[in-house]
Amino acid sequence: MENDGLTLRPWRDSDAAALIAVATDAELRRWTSLRVSDEATAGAWLQAQHEGWAAGTRYAFAVLDGRRLLGHAVLKQPGGEVGYWTAAAARGQGVASAALTTLTGWAFAEFPELAELRLLHQVGNAGSCRVAVKTGYAYAQTYAAEHPFPYDAHLHLRPR
Repeated sequence: MENDGLTLRPWRDSDAAALIAVATDAELRRWTSLRVSDEATAGAWLQAQHEGWAAGTRYAFAVLDGRRLLGHAVLKQPGGEVGYWTAAAARGQGVASAALTTLTGWAFAEFPELAELRLLHQVGNAGSCRVAVKTGYAYAQTYAAEHPFPYDAHLHLRPR
């Protein structure tokens, strides 16, 4: 899938080195559960993405600009929950918005039974909140922090 010069494609094992390089970012670790630091953890994370595709429960995409890894976008099923993250070098450049717009269109086309998509982000993550609103995901409610998530979270909804 392509949008605004970005390509979204399923993760590949050959993405391991690029994944390791972006996953060491402290800001990314602050707001996500991504914990990749070496070949073994990268391989395990990539395997989980492959297994999600095979099971039909997690449709995870690498977000690229040519060959450079800029981020990640995912649709979790059932339930239609979307998520994303961007590499430090890609933040503030519209990458997350473009990726989420592309993912949203794909999700609604691929799963016509979905009446809406759900997006959760931690309350203090103002950048993710801006992306959600910019891409048509309206704020719906706040959830209290609950293990394993240490912060309160905003739920945003995007109708079909």
